[in-house]
Amino acid sequence: MSIVTTPDLGDENDLETRLSAPSDALVADLSSMEGDLVILGAGGKMGPTLSRMARRALDAAGRDDVAVQAVSRWSDADVRRKLDDAGVATVVADLSDTDALAALPDAGSVVFMVGAKFGVTGQEHRAWTTNAAMPQAVGMRYRGARIAALSTGNVYPLTDQRTPPPTERSPLAPVGEYAMSCLGRERVFEGIAAAHGTAVALVRLNYAIEPRYGVLADIGRLIAAGEPVDLTTGFVNVVWQRYANEVVLRSLSLAAAEPFALNLTGPETLSVRTTALELAELLGVEARFVGEEADSALLSDARLCHELFGYPDATVGELVRWQAEWISAGGALWDKPTKFQRRDGRF
Repeated sequence: MSIVTTPDLGDENDLETRLSAPSDALVADLSSMEGDLVILGAGGKMGPTLSRMARRALDAAGRDDVAVQAVSRWSDADVRRKLDDAGVATVVADLSDTDALAALPDAGSVVFMVGAKFGVTGQEHRAWTTNAAMPQAVGMRYRGARIAALSTGNVYPLTDQRTPPPTERSPLAPVGEYAMSCLGRERVFEGIAAAHGTAVALVRLNYAIEPRYGVLADIGRLIAAGEPVDLTTGFVNVVWQRYANEVVLRSLSLAAAEPFALNLTGPETLSVRTTALELAELLGVEARFVGEEADSALLSDARLCHELFGYPDATVGELVRWQAEWISAGGALWDKPTKFQRRDGRF
């Protein structure tokens, strides 16, 4: 493990502790939780720190009677071990297996984080099977629970820079089959809610980031390697992952039989060019560019989220500085690019 010297973030263990730190508001929200919490797809980028945050919040609320069950295929044994050590009960299951789904623990609340995005071009049926068909089976299995389902800002069209970005009330117009399948996921959960009165919240996330992965890591590693940054997608929304974790968990309190949709991202629209220049200056290198900014980008208006849950607890300036410090110190970077530059919906 690389040791990062920034006093703000520390090493990877310190970073994960920070990413899983619950606020007093989350502790208060989860203090009245009924039944156990099941997190489906907990082995992804956000799932481990979100699961640990839930456990820490419940412990702070004195709710050791509520179990946090983190479900995944758990290909990474070390991640699973650390969660077990933190008091999260990890469950190995393939959710595409109907018997495995039926055998999962019962729950009063469910966070659905399963999704297929990358590598499905040419095998689009995989996206539809995971993003639209699986929610039907999961929704039926947990139709008596409160469900917070992760969706994506990709359900919106690309936004012209001269017009306001989409709010939760804006028309949906997904680009490409991945985005269409994600809209399918939303419609399936809406159908479960309509048929069974299931309380659902749909969280449309645009680019959670932390120093090991995300848009800033994508840009920073290109700059550090002397490679050009493509400016065609010239603007982007990002949000600090600690805040994203918390909003997803707190959105359970908003779940309703008429599903509640929520855009989750930061309050700023970042210029890719400006952000790259700032990272390059902090890294002590020169930024190189290709392409020119298009008129449109995938953006979301998250004012409702900020009204409900406050602003993210890390500013864009801090996120950029932390990213540069992490790269300079040789911190681990995950090989999980966001591909935020894609404009055709093919990931």
